[in-house]
Amino acid sequence: MTATTGTGPLRGVRVVELAGIGPGPYAAMLLADLGADVVRVDRPGGAGLGIDPAYDLTNRNKRSVLVDLKADDGPATVLDLVERADVLIEGYRPGVAERLGVGPRECLARNPGLVYGRMTGWGQEGPLAHRAGHDITYLAVTGTLSLIGAPGGPPAVPANLLGDYAGGSLYLVVGVLAALHHARAEGGTGQVVDAAITDGAVHLATMIHGMLAAGAWQDRRGTNLLDGGCPFYGTYETSDGGHMAVGALEQRFYDEFARLLGLDEHTAAARHDPARWDELRTAVAARFRTRDRAEWTALFEDTDACVAPVLSLREAPGHPHLAARSTFTAHGGLTQPAPAPRFSATPGSVRRPPARPGADADEVARDWDVPSIHPADRRPS
Repeated sequence: MTATTGTGPLRGVRVVELAGIGPGPYAAMLLADLGADVVRVDRPGGAGLGIDPAYDLTNRNKRSVLVDLKADDGPATVLDLVERADVLIEGYRPGVAERLGVGPRECLARNPGLVYGRMTGWGQEGPLAHRAGHDITYLAVTGTLSLIGAPGGPPAVPANLLGDYAGGSLYLVVGVLAALHHARAEGGTGQVVDAAITDGAVHLATMIHGMLAAGAWQDRRGTNLLDGGCPFYGTYETSDGGHMAVGALEQRFYDEFARLLGLDEHTAAARHDPARWDELRTAVAARFRTRDRAEWTALFEDTDACVAPVLSLREAPGHPHLAARSTFTAHGGLTQPAPAPRFSATPGSVRRPPARPGADADEVARDWDVPSIHPADRRPS
């Protein structure tokens, strides 16, 4: 089955992805999960991530061709693909695509309706635009990283989920889809989407900036309602070294939580007095250490106390709720997150395993009518 036979809501949309690592490939995967026909343009030698391509799930549902953009015929081959595409995604530093001959000017000249999606950490301009960086450095300057961690300790590192994928990939996808809607409207045209992780990470904190302005948020981590400073919104260790997550914010949920946990009335009333929150946190922690994670899970699972076990990556697929909803799926022997979100009429699906670099040249040459694409072993020397 080729990628063109997908059934998602983006079926028929053609995407060219100039290979990179991190948020660009993830954004292209999301479009592919939703039915788009994504052709990844890999470069000889790989993208530098160091993972076996067979396990790089961010390249599922895509097809791959090999093109050396530094070769004489490289840019022309990419432009042949661009002519037949709706979207292009690239994650180079500013100016690199232009130097390679596949920047917005060349691509939009070939295809005026193209949506040209640019994914960077710092954005296309500004004092840091040409500097290297990673998720953690982008989060650092936005103030977002300062929100995460215990009071008095260093900021915690949120893997690369908050910057690369939430502040980066998801904003790129929103921008690309909005621009595609415009391009397909009467009188619409193609355009460039400048998605910067710094912009997205700041935007994600909009509510908190509002709370800060209103005096409802302290500019110190671990002291607020949603950052672990509140004793009824955080995590607690159980007797077996596991953890339970508590999110009993509303009064009715808190009342059920306090009753099931076994807090006495006086201790539970500390909820309303921040000066007693340390006392309440100590009491809650002591109670959780009296039973193991499984026992607390059984006690809370059929209640509205907003308490759940903290599961590991390997444990999560077995959770009854996630299993019932098929939140994870198996394809090609790999257990992996299923496409999201869900659509009633045009569901997305995992149709293809991670693309192997250059393995789909013949398919793409045929389906996109781009004869300049050839497998690497048949390319002229």
